[in-house]
Amino acid sequence: MNFKEQKNGIVKKNRKILLKILLVLCFSVVLTGLVSTAVYFTKKIVFQGNSVQHLKSAWNEYDYRKVYEISSAVLEQRPFNNTALTYKGYASFFLSLSENDTSKSLLFLDEAIINLRLALQDARTKTSPQIEYMLGKSYFFKNSISSFHYYSDLAVEYLKRSVDHGYRSDDIYEYLGLSYASLDMTMESISAFTKALLTRESDLLLLSIGEQYYKAGQLVAAEQYLFRISRDCQDENITDKSHLLLGKIYTEQKKYDEAENEFMIILENKENSADAYYGLGVICERRGDIIKARSYWRKALRIQVNHPESLRKLAEYK
Repeated sequence: MNFKEQKNGIVKKNRKILLKILLVLCFSVVLTGLVSTAVYFTKKIVFQGNSVQHLKSAWNEYDYRKVYEISSAVLEQRPFNNTALTYKGYASFFLSLSENDTSKSLLFLDEAIINLRLALQDARTKTSPQIEYMLGKSYFFKNSISSFHYYSDLAVEYLKRSVDHGYRSDDIYEYLGLSYASLDMTMESISAFTKALLTRESDLLLLSIGEQYYKAGQLVAAEQYLFRISRDCQDENITDKSHLLLGKIYTEQKKYDEAENEFMIILENKENSADAYYGLGVICERRGDIIKARSYWRKALRIQVNHPESLRKLAEYK
């Protein structure tokens, strides 16, 4: 082979290599374009449409209204989509809490309950305890704001199932305790409240335990928990109830001076407390001063015309 033929062979070989490189480059450009286009349209469909993925994105942004709307749209196409049922139940619950109109709040709670119960039928093992927890809370709040308080047993049922299935939350035992108290299950309520204290202590929780011990007739135990309520508690409702309950306890223990002091503390902060005037009347009755007792009960009735205890006492001493 002469030099010219050898040179032509090298040139042809180089052309083939160059052509292959160009083909690879062209293929890479086309492939990159296709991938970019696919990603663009995927994002457009997934994150701008009514999809489960978009639903989760809205949930992570705490946009409960959007979660509610997207999950409703998904369920129109797939009525038994478990993820959409679950998220709509959760969103309905939180929307009910933010609603000032009681009737609208109840409607959201009903939607929460319906969707969560449907979701529970086909829930995975790891998600069902949380759904049970949210169902229990939904029934608790429905019992709290409904005209008919028939839902505490269902709140207890689902909250207990959630606990039994391993779910943990800081407030679960507090809701259990309040639900038991609503059912007059005093000792069960005390047990749940005591477990709640292991997680976090609050003035409301201490008051609730004190009330249940008082209801059970364990006055010393009730007194101990009421003493633990913070002296600088800013919630006037809690402090008034605490002083009122201590006044009742001291009255039953025949510590009339201490009882009177508790009722007077309430009246110093709030002059229109019918319960405090009633309590002062009972102290006067125990001391044998019926005339002064009747005057206190009449004051209670001027504040609250249908105060049942004052009405009963005045009827006894006609």
